[in-house]
Amino acid sequence: MKVEIIPTILVNTLDEIEEKIKLVDRYVNWVQLDVMDGVFVNNETWPHSVVPGKAEKGVRYFKEIQRLKKSNPPAGRKAKIEVHLMVEKPEEEFEEWLEVADRIIIHFESKITNRELGIRDLIKKAHQKKKGIGLALNPETHYAVATPFLKELDLVLFMTVQPGWGGQEFKEWTLTKIEALRKIWPKGDIEVDGGVNNENIEKIIKSGANLICAGTYIYRSKGIEKAIKSLNI
Repeated sequence: MKVEIIPTILVNTLDEIEEKIKLVDRYVNWVQLDVMDGVFVNNETWPHSVVPGKAEKGVRYFKEIQRLKKSNPPAGRKAKIEVHLMVEKPEEEFEEWLEVADRIIIHFESKITNRELGIRDLIKKAHQKKKGIGLALNPETHYAVATPFLKELDLVLFMTVQPGWGGQEFKEWTLTKIEALRKIWPKGDIEVDGGVNNENIEKIIKSGANLICAGTYIYRSKGIEKAIKSLNI
């Protein structure tokens, strides 16, 4: 399967998001926005980081999301937006994100009402809007929890670090889960996020992943284009 590199963006302001996108836009087809609420994970990113009373999901919060829509895409931008919702209650903001994102990833471990039915409902809402949707699994979560949804999902994302912070060390033992899912889902898109670099990329791709997320490795490199190309082996 075709391998695609997806730079991840973990920042606190919309200005930083736009700056990060500009740095990689000419080299990739997708970028991923990491949205963290400070509850599901011990970190906050935009827009949770700039709006008081985030948990209440008030009008100001949703207006902040709309700011992204107004700036997306500016003239010449080609990268699509994937939003990775690392939030406790994705249902509360899911439909707002559908208005600005091309694809949304929700976590199996989040507090979704009536989990299986709730996940299917979010999948349905995304597809009704002709948007992609993925299901993310934390390192300790067994891959089999995703199997009931494979016919409906656009991708499964394996976290290869604990979600919440960039720059963590890759958990190599997670590769066995990727291998297992690839055996039963040979044509599906499998995404990996966390600790990816030029030293472990070959093992990751051999395990069966074809969508490769990387943030720290790309943005802290001396040459962004070179860093991206080094992952696309």
